[in-house]
Amino acid sequence: MRKLVPVLLCATMIVACTEKPEKKPMYTLFVGTYTDGDSEGIYTYTFNANTGELSNQKLAAKLTNPSYLAISDDKKNLYAVQETADFDSLGGGVTAFSLNKDVLELQNSMGTQGAHPCHVSLSGDGYLAVANYTGGNVSIFSLNEDGSLADSPQVIDHKPLDSVKTSHAHMAQFNADGLMVTDLGLDAVKRYSQKDGEFVPAEQSSIPFEDGAGPRHFTFGKKGQLLYVINELNSTISVFEKAGNGNYQEVQVVPTLDAGFDGESFCADLHLSPDGKFLYGSNRGENTIVIFEVDEDSGQLELVGRESVHGDWPRNFSMDPTGEFLLVANQKTSNIAIFKRDTENGTLTFLNEVKHPNPVCLVFLN
Repeated sequence: MRKLVPVLLCATMIVACTEKPEKKPMYTLFVGTYTDGDSEGIYTYTFNANTGELSNQKLAAKLTNPSYLAISDDKKNLYAVQETADFDSLGGGVTAFSLNKDVLELQNSMGTQGAHPCHVSLSGDGYLAVANYTGGNVSIFSLNEDGSLADSPQVIDHKPLDSVKTSHAHMAQFNADGLMVTDLGLDAVKRYSQKDGEFVPAEQSSIPFEDGAGPRHFTFGKKGQLLYVINELNSTISVFEKAGNGNYQEVQVVPTLDAGFDGESFCADLHLSPDGKFLYGSNRGENTIVIFEVDEDSGQLELVGRESVHGDWPRNFSMDPTGEFLLVANQKTSNIAIFKRDTENGTLTFLNEVKHPNPVCLVFLN
């Protein structure tokens, strides 16, 4: 019997060594672009979550300047802004597609009643919001049963809110409290709640920022108890904590640029890791992704470091559904850079890149 023990141990070790690692699925990546160069609209890639490689590029839909994309929770529809000033006499447009796996079929397009729409989001219960940058307003559409856009959107105009500053609505995102809108020109985040089918100013109607901060994009931590806002113009991230009365109060502001950097740079996008332990932001100019660790208790940020984006002018970036990779859209160098993400310490390691004309937005179909 004793002679059998080493044999059994050896057999067990051989089986363990020959076991193959879990094979991860392939994902579809949608790429929104600017079409003033070689791009024709929205593209798809196949992303290999085992190797971090993109392949099988296809033109999914011809569209003018689809610079921001959103996919419905049920994966049946995709929406894209048309970031122009001449979709119609009032400004830019937004387009609805039905989505069958990675195939897009046009449903309808509507004018957003404001120039240069740059962000689109979904409420999950039948509404779509578009932030019109140059128009300085927000358009809120009802969605039909098939996901197409209904007529007569509600338009919330920020221009009358300040007679000195110029409104530039940059992001409109639904949350549990209603709708929040970053206004880069007004240096504020505007809050709206829903009442009788309309969105109206909330009790805390405006969250103020330092003059010249330029709030651009935001994300929530701790189930909405923390608000992180990346500021385009002064290259900072502001951290807000939600008080018992529902109002957000600023608790921290951190710079995104290296202290030794003396060039011109503008922040763009930010995302929390799936586990909420790390926050990432993109710097256009310094051309880096800055990495912060999130304190488990307070939610405040501590610098981990920064990683070159291996390109110029990083716009939107995205983590794949596994959370193990981070992809960056470098607009000016027309490339998508792919990084392996260390889930324990948050750092990034450059893997490879693909050339792609004028990428702006990266959205995974999970």
